[in-house]
Amino acid sequence: MHGTIRRPLQIALAALSAGLVLSAGSAPAAPPTSESVVKATAVAGQTGPDGKQVVTLTLAVDKGWHLYANPVGWDGAGNPTVVTVKAKGELADVKVDYPRGKEATTDDNGKKVHYYIYEDKATIPITVTRAKGDDSPLELTVAIQACNENSCLVPKKLKVTAVP
Repeated sequence: MHGTIRRPLQIALAALSAGLVLSAGSAPAAPPTSESVVKATAVAGQTGPDGKQVVTLTLAVDKGWHLYANPVGWDGAGNPTVVTVKAKGELADVKVDYPRGKEATTDDNGKKVHYYIYEDKATIPITVTRAKGDDSPLELTVAIQACNENSCLVPKKLKVTAVP
């Protein structure tokens, strides 16, 4: 009788042990952050004889998330996307052409409000005027706040380098 009870008990203990080993090997997924759901890349064009250079910033936003456009169009929304640019030499001019974004709506205390967001991919052209002879890499800082239908993540600043 001991042999018939012992065998199922050994099998059960082996299965339990295997399950513990498998669960210990898989770490829980880290909670999302603004920088984990948004990827930024920048490509710099050639600098013209007038010192003007166009940089194309692309923001790839994970499915289910969005960024607030600039301008957002509603004071109750989160932080708009803001781009700043620096170079080794002083930049005479920086013009960021924020796209309008996709129109979204929400209810604000019984009032329907409209605002603008960037989903999936946003392409932001930036025109800079460089100091004469400055061909240093451009350092872009992109202030973002990723949100989904339920909540917004902590705002972050992404750093991107665009090499001429």
